[in-house]
Amino acid sequence: MPGRNFLFIPGPTNVPRRIQNAMNIEQEDMRAMDLPAFTKPLYEDMKKIFKTKTGRVFIFPASGTGGWESAVANTLSPGDKVLMSGFGHFSNLWIDLCQRWGLDVQALEVEWGEGVPVEQYAEILKADKNKEIKAVFATQNETSTGVTSDIAGVRKALDAADHPALLFIDGVSSVASIDFRMDEWGVDLCVSGSQKGLMLPTGLGIVCASEKALEASKDSKLPKTFFAWEDQIKTNDLGFFPYTPPMNLLRGLRVALDMLLEEGLENVFTRHNRMANAVRAAVAAWGMEPIAKDEKWYSDTVTAVKVPEGFDGNEVVRHAYKHYNLALSISLAKIAGQAFRIGHLGDLNELMILTPINGAEMAMKDLGYPIELGSGVAAAQEYLRNTKTVELAN
Repeated sequence: MPGRNFLFIPGPTNVPRRIQNAMNIEQEDMRAMDLPAFTKPLYEDMKKIFKTKTGRVFIFPASGTGGWESAVANTLSPGDKVLMSGFGHFSNLWIDLCQRWGLDVQALEVEWGEGVPVEQYAEILKADKNKEIKAVFATQNETSTGVTSDIAGVRKALDAADHPALLFIDGVSSVASIDFRMDEWGVDLCVSGSQKGLMLPTGLGIVCASEKALEASKDSKLPKTFFAWEDQIKTNDLGFFPYTPPMNLLRGLRVALDMLLEEGLENVFTRHNRMANAVRAAVAAWGMEPIAKDEKWYSDTVTAVKVPEGFDGNEVVRHAYKHYNLALSISLAKIAGQAFRIGHLGDLNELMILTPINGAEMAMKDLGYPIELGSGVAAAQEYLRNTKTVELAN
């Protein structure tokens, strides 16, 4: 098909040309004497994205799942009791990972369309008089349902119970897109990946660990080799890596961090919220609604659009890809076919976000959906026109 493919899934996201150019370089010596001048500032600037001054960043050649494994393996031991909640495909995968590691998982089942059950967490933590729970897990942004959770609320629940459990956060599809405050919220482990808000190809699993988590790693009894922090620390402190690093991706990460810091994180979050609101305006104009059951759960990185009874949301995705070269995202697991997803994170502006709305409208109309062509696009246009920022002339 002539022209380009339009990618609007919740990751991988579009890679800006500036980052592509930074990665399009000759291979280099990962033990060169001048490498520390590059790597040490890279780690420090990555800490700014997590909003931490005291945390430590680890970067692995992996996906976010590798980051999950590293966070768990380096801080916990077989049989440790952990508190988790499943409210979508990816939060349930994290539960599965912990069960495979032999942890004693207390997993709360939450209705899909809602997020972390903070009130239930608070009750369970308060009842844990012997402080047997070693870690509390929360997925900040569940991409399968387009739901964002209250991480500050989880910290308040821990503090109210005076509970020492480690706080683990899945920030794979939230870090660098949705406000995240590691130090302020008392997060001990946050896991992210390169292919979402960081605007890179898949290939980097990024973990940020608090001082408390680093201390806990000294007593961890779970096996680890590739993901061991100890090996990373020994070499990272010198500016190097314990094994061959993906230097092209790290060069791209350098530029990605530059772009985020140049824009300003608060501006990045505001832009994501604005793009998300435009999509939600379109969904409302179609006479449809998100899978997220309340505004407080709405995600600013992905919207799962609930389709009318009798229609298959995944067919919308297949039709849009085949006929309009547009990549939307299917619905998964428990809600398979009940929705389609529009990713709106990373390198996006006003005209870009109108593309998936336009393509989804055409695909739905082709499939007999009771919508009016142009209704969603017009609603999004009107929202974007009325909320555009005024740039000061320099």
